[in-house]
Amino acid sequence: MQRVNMSTVSEFILVGLSDAPEVRFLLFVLFLGIYLATMAGNITILIAIRTDTHLHNPMYFFLGNLSLLDMLCPTITVPKMLQALLLGNKVISFTGCMLQLFFLIDIVGTEILLLAVMAYDRYVAICHPLQYVNIVSMKLCAHLAIGTWAVGFFNSLLHTSLIFTLFFCDSNNVDQYYCDIPPVLALSCSPTVSRELVTLTVAGVLGSSAFVVTLISYIHILFAVLCMNSAEGRHKAFSTCSAHLTVVSLFYGTTICTYVRPSSTYSPHQDRIVSMLYGILTPLLNPIIYSLRNKEIQGALGRVVSQVRTTLTKRGHLSPGARATG
Repeated sequence: MQRVNMSTVSEFILVGLSDAPEVRFLLFVLFLGIYLATMAGNITILIAIRTDTHLHNPMYFFLGNLSLLDMLCPTITVPKMLQALLLGNKVISFTGCMLQLFFLIDIVGTEILLLAVMAYDRYVAICHPLQYVNIVSMKLCAHLAIGTWAVGFFNSLLHTSLIFTLFFCDSNNVDQYYCDIPPVLALSCSPTVSRELVTLTVAGVLGSSAFVVTLISYIHILFAVLCMNSAEGRHKAFSTCSAHLTVVSLFYGTTICTYVRPSSTYSPHQDRIVSMLYGILTPLLNPIIYSLRNKEIQGALGRVVSQVRTTLTKRGHLSPGARATG
């Protein structure tokens, strides 16, 4: 009967950040500012999509899902990092580390698939505009969204179960500011070759499938745009795709560098920088990219601000009368 290995490690120590007090404080202020700006930007996008009827269509339905993912991604890692920077407490429990890795891989996998779905949506809108409403119905959008979240969940469940059933018996210092696959795998004293192979295969299939869908969609879009006679039409088509293409380039490039490679090539310093790009900076940049390049979003945000001002003005006029009545 095969013996089941039980981990002797009950907690991990996140050692990916500086111990110098002055550096820690500066990093705390920097990452707190980035996190708050990320939350504010993505919440603003969600409010605009929810309140403006002009944005109740498939493109912005998927953008709302992307904004939700961009809020969840830094929320998984940044609060613990801020605690470590402010209080110097770098300890995370075994269960906490497992949950952090699970939710992070879940969000990353879901976002990769969602970006591919958004590319398909742009392909249908530009290459088959007359059939767009019939092809990309809200029912299909709901099914695609549910599918991306479900696949992301089961993908993460597989990776997490493979990693945290390993035997950890020596060092518990995670050379990263959060629990991730490469640094946690590097701590195991169990053979990891078979699990690395499964991890690489699943990540490769998932990532390459999403990449192929995105690539084929944009190849068709490029040919369709080049065949347009109207310069205004070409400009409008490119403007609707440029924001998504920028986000895809940022996210795919950083996640592929992190996950689709063997752990023997793991470089703590390099991976720390790359992980900050997709885990902290990309969620901050996404709402900026979409709001700067999208006139419909700008118009919706302008209407939201106008409604808020009108509401505040009415309340301001009503409050003296209300006080007089009282």
